[in-house]
Amino acid sequence: MNGELSSKEEPAVTQQAFDRLLASFDSDRERAAEKYENLRSKLVKFFEWRACAVAALDLADETINRVARRIDGGERIHNLSNYAYGVARMIYLERMKELKREEATRESLPTEVVEEPHETERLECFEACLKKLSDERRELIVAYYREQRRAKIELRKELAEHLGIPLNALRIRAHRIRTKLEECVVNCLQQSHGALK
Repeated sequence: MNGELSSKEEPAVTQQAFDRLLASFDSDRERAAEKYENLRSKLVKFFEWRACAVAALDLADETINRVARRIDGGERIHNLSNYAYGVARMIYLERMKELKREEATRESLPTEVVEEPHETERLECFEACLKKLSDERRELIVAYYREQRRAKIELRKELAEHLGIPLNALRIRAHRIRTKLEECVVNCLQQSHGALK
């Protein structure tokens, strides 16, 4: 659950924006979903090769979300793959600037402040929020993020087949659950910090 992509919160991608993105890949939904997954895998590798392995999935998703928002906003894109790589390079540069700023901030703080005493608290909030989900949603989100790399793609295909839905519908469903979980964790942390004051 790494929501630290950017200090500027990007709005969530709407169903309409996601549908338009898929239509840009191919008019056939199944072929579009395959092309989408293929591009997403390549973007993950793009970020992994640039030493962003920890956040590679989130950065790849953010790249695709930005492209979807641009398409939804009316921008005409002739070569979707090249355009996505251009956006990915921009996000990579933003990430590097952000990491340099964080490093400079950490170096300027006393060492006691730099340590993260709240990791346990974050985990407790995450587990509490996970318990608030229905059994079906909890099982889906845990299964969706269970494996790594190639195994994850296979697992997601199996999960989509098991649920009787296309892969892109599974991704949308998981994205919505994840967004709710992230909001819940943020609220939980804010409440616990408010209670400490």
